[in-house]
Amino acid sequence: MSQSPSEKIPVTVLTGYLGAGKTTLLNRILSENHGKKYAVIVNEFGEIGIDNDLIIGADEEVFEMNNGCVCCTVRGDLVRILDGLMRRKGKFDAIIVETTGLADPAPVAQTFFVDEDVQKNARLDAVVTVADAKWLSDRLKDAPEAKNQIAFADVIVLNKTDLVSKGELTEVEARIRGINPYARLHRTERCKVELADVLDRGAFDLERILDIEPDFLEAGDHHDHDHHHDHDHRHHDHGHGLKHYHDEEMQSLSLKTDKPLDPNKFMPWLQNLVQLEGQKILRSKGILAFQDDDDRYVFQGVHMMLEGDHQRKWKDGEARQSRLVFIGRELPEQEIRDGFERCIVS
Repeated sequence: MSQSPSEKIPVTVLTGYLGAGKTTLLNRILSENHGKKYAVIVNEFGEIGIDNDLIIGADEEVFEMNNGCVCCTVRGDLVRILDGLMRRKGKFDAIIVETTGLADPAPVAQTFFVDEDVQKNARLDAVVTVADAKWLSDRLKDAPEAKNQIAFADVIVLNKTDLVSKGELTEVEARIRGINPYARLHRTERCKVELADVLDRGAFDLERILDIEPDFLEAGDHHDHDHHHDHDHRHHDHGHGLKHYHDEEMQSLSLKTDKPLDPNKFMPWLQNLVQLEGQKILRSKGILAFQDDDDRYVFQGVHMMLEGDHQRKWKDGEARQSRLVFIGRELPEQEIRDGFERCIVS
């Protein structure tokens, strides 16, 4: 039997382009006196430049830090390392997996959906992307990985904000929002961010993300503004708002309804959708209110892989709304909307 989501160890996938500041963030996790026990999995131990004074004992792959955290390198199979970590005495509060600066985070994130043992003991909590405020706009032009890392993120740490002007910062944030309007965004210098803002986010919990004011996303682009306005207006009568943003190739689509969903229609529809269109869908997630179900159902997906679970009871007075987000390229929007419509209990 699988453990309840709360008993599983939360895993944060940390991504970001070379030089954006991931190492700074990792060093803080491994050295700060936060009273938690974290395991950090890095690609190349030498690369991250951890201060040797912090290391107390080391077997060949696992380095213990003097604040109770451990650090280890992936020299092969991530699943094997995770297995080893989960067998160690004294469970960890969280596991952080760093991806190389050039990598697409998808395969790392997928590990948490694929391997049964890993899935039993760990859950993908959030993908955190560290971005460099000064160079991100250039990277987005020349490096598809940089765009994937932003699209994939649940949390974005926009670092080195002290190196850019106010105008540049607004511009880079608008670019980020064009690719991913739903991630939490933190502006930082030297990755000074509360660890609680990055770790154990419960990325399932879309509440705050989906309540983002659309105005925040429309950084002075009037044409865009009208587009959204009409867009929302056009669908107003259906009783569920639709917001939709995209940059040149990345799109995001959000759907919501106050009416209950039919689980016997919705689940097969969603599974079929990601089977057929999974290559185009980078991330999908949602909070669902099923008919005759007192529990909120939450799901998230990476490409074709989905995981979902009953999360908790709907609270008294809480609006029983279903909300979904898809982020990807060339999304079959109309099909997704129509399919979703058909799952609503009329």
